[in-house]
Amino acid sequence: MNYRYLAFIGSQDEASALERDLANSGMPLCFATGSMNLFIARDTPWLPLPCGGAAIGRMFSRDGIRIRRPDQLGTHANPTETRKYVVEHCWGEYLLIQPGSDGSNGVTVTRDPAPCGEFPCIYSLQGGLGFITSDISIPIDLNIYRKQIDWETVAHCLAYPQIKTSRTGMAGVRELLSGTTLHIRGDDVQAKQEWSPWDFVGSERRHTDPREAAAQVQHAVSLAVRTSANAGNSILLELSGGLDSSIVGACLRGTSARVVCCTLLAPVPGADERHYAAQIAQLLGTPLHVADLRLEEASFSFPLTAPVPTPKVGALQYAIDRTMQAVANRHGIESFFTGAGGDTVFSYLKTAAPAADALREGGLKAGLAAIRDLSELHQCSLWTAGKLAIRKLRRHRSFETPDRSFLAAGAISGPLEGHPWLDPPGSAFPGDVERIFGLAASHMFRDSAPRGTTRHLRMPLLSQPVVEACLRVPSWMWIADGRNRAIARAAFTGVLPPDILNRRSKGTFMSYVGAVYERDKRGMLDYLLTGRLRAHGLIEPASLRLYVEGNGPTRDRSFTRIFDLCMVENWVRHHL
Repeated sequence: MNYRYLAFIGSQDEASALERDLANSGMPLCFATGSMNLFIARDTPWLPLPCGGAAIGRMFSRDGIRIRRPDQLGTHANPTETRKYVVEHCWGEYLLIQPGSDGSNGVTVTRDPAPCGEFPCIYSLQGGLGFITSDISIPIDLNIYRKQIDWETVAHCLAYPQIKTSRTGMAGVRELLSGTTLHIRGDDVQAKQEWSPWDFVGSERRHTDPREAAAQVQHAVSLAVRTSANAGNSILLELSGGLDSSIVGACLRGTSARVVCCTLLAPVPGADERHYAAQIAQLLGTPLHVADLRLEEASFSFPLTAPVPTPKVGALQYAIDRTMQAVANRHGIESFFTGAGGDTVFSYLKTAAPAADALREGGLKAGLAAIRDLSELHQCSLWTAGKLAIRKLRRHRSFETPDRSFLAAGAISGPLEGHPWLDPPGSAFPGDVERIFGLAASHMFRDSAPRGTTRHLRMPLLSQPVVEACLRVPSWMWIADGRNRAIARAAFTGVLPPDILNRRSKGTFMSYVGAVYERDKRGMLDYLLTGRLRAHGLIEPASLRLYVEGNGPTRDRSFTRIFDLCMVENWVRHHL
């Protein structure tokens, strides 16, 4: 459920007019600093900060105690010290709005570091005037923003679908990324990193003892799950049957919330996880609800429930969302809980990077041990594993190669604006580069799940305590004894059922997506050939037609590119 707020920077006459309109819609003026007026919905929690300013959302201490009063944050000399204290000693989903520390009329806005991004923050500032808000529909309804497409960003969304940036698909609107502070001084507006994952992977922070690493990961995950669960009354636990959602489920045992367990069942092979999901439901002492993910639920053209600023909801996400929403409505649910981000934080790397990292850190002896683990994990020879590890040492993976398939020549103009976490230090290990790229990409999980706009969508494995604890575990420890996510398995040995603890793979919805493609590919082709992307010169129709009309049964994942194009086309049509 979105926290609702609007921070407006403009003339006092404009602010007074907005105050009247927003008061009638349940968003009274709660705070003012300099030229900024902050309006917060009555059901959105907030508290004043030491040295001035306000914190919107929910904050917790590192031991899981809710921060409800300013005196729980200590005494500080200026707003900068308060901000530093909160980022280092607290966690949660929050936004800090503070006066500048230099005595000017400046304002700073800080978004919490968690990649799960539960606290939304988008802004539009021209010449230092404009708005910062949780929901683009608020300024649209107030007529202080008029919807326009940023076609350059749309083109980059097509070419770099896995890279999240501060730019949105709406002209003049940016997103404040996690762990970033926006400094506003008149018409000077700058975004700077307040928190960086690179601070947790250096040799001085890395664990050397696997048992200590497992203990800290277990503590962080349990704290994040239990704290979030105890803040609500009812939870829908989305069980995929895999390790990650099962760990979240195990940590829910003994919390005060009412837990409803649900797994999805698709009418195609490869996605039946009932055997594993039922074991977690049994652990929690609750029935397992099985929801049918029907093919009819998937659509390449569907209504958007709200004006979302970034095109990230595709056919599969739409189908899952509708199905989960229906289950939540049936059971009176307040919050969704998922294991999203587990592959990333638990370092499920599919390359030789962990062995390369071990060679860099520990030399030949440590490197050979990691190569043996890599060989066992991927069922390849020691020679192959070693060759790949040495190759990885020499050449890092590039994350900025565009996918130009089905795009018109010249569709992409200008350089890619990257995510700030994708600027590694020169000494960065290959595995850490891959892990932190995954963290940056995980910002998009929430964008693709509209159910998070109507209820809380909790992704505790992407919370700040869990991310920091997992980053401190070196990549080679995660493949110990040839097991992926080895530290997470060690952390929850004796807690998870052996069937789940020891499984190496899980079901997939790829067959479901393939069945939808075979059913709808002609309609998708016509949708794209008559659409706005083609009219704007972004799609190359001949190659698209050749692929769809000449493509036989789906044998690889290349067809998912068609769904990506339709996802963006659908978003554009609903915003024009």
